[in-house]
Amino acid sequence: MLLIPAIDLKDGHCVRLEKGDMNVSTTFGEDPAAMARRWVTAGARRLHLVDLNGAFAGKPVNEPAIKAILREVGNEIPVQLGGGIRDLDTIERYLDGGISYIIIGTAAVKSPGFLKDACSAFGGHIIVGLDAKDGKVATDGWSKLTGHEVVDLARKFEDYGVEGVIYTDIGRDGMLTGINIEATVRLAQALSIPVIASGGLSDIADIERLCAVQGEGVEGVICGRSIYSGALDFAAAQRRADELAA
Repeated sequence: MLLIPAIDLKDGHCVRLEKGDMNVSTTFGEDPAAMARRWVTAGARRLHLVDLNGAFAGKPVNEPAIKAILREVGNEIPVQLGGGIRDLDTIERYLDGGISYIIIGTAAVKSPGFLKDACSAFGGHIIVGLDAKDGKVATDGWSKLTGHEVVDLARKFEDYGVEGVIYTDIGRDGMLTGINIEATVRLAQALSIPVIASGGLSDIADIERLCAVQGEGVEGVICGRSIYSGALDFAAAQRRADELAA
């Protein structure tokens, strides 16, 4: 089980939002590169970056902070990035700059042809981010709820050749209310590609529950507010996950 620290970037700082609301944010660090180093030192094997301003603007905004993170840790572990990535040129620039995986969310839902082209051009590097509430997919920084069912879209995107799916329950994100294990497993069982859980991770019990369903195709979990607030000790949690996998 891969525990993946999230570094959410807003105005060049590390923040966490509640339920995706840009107006309800807590700043956890002024130096994104130092934050990245902190998690790698604690044993992270992958990092999850989100350009929050970019997600709302529809174009990259926090590129200087992203480059600083890559200079600090990009040669040591894979880094995945999402937020405002809407064209192939941006993907190519980020991959050339050292990003390992590009996460496409809103653009995948609104422009499936773009996702298909991205998978064709950059095979092995594209992850789709599906953010959902009550089983329905949301877009535009979670501000718009669509009529699409998560499982239906995920199956279609799997056929396009995406490397994996990050599934976020937006009703739980940033709330420390526990991962929606049932919905995550249901999605993983419907796919042959890996699913990464996201939204609501609260404590070591959540990690243990996720490890119990790893065989269903749940490969990892995004760690956000829980590791920043101290509710979850990241290093201890990754060690526990490794013990359970042994």
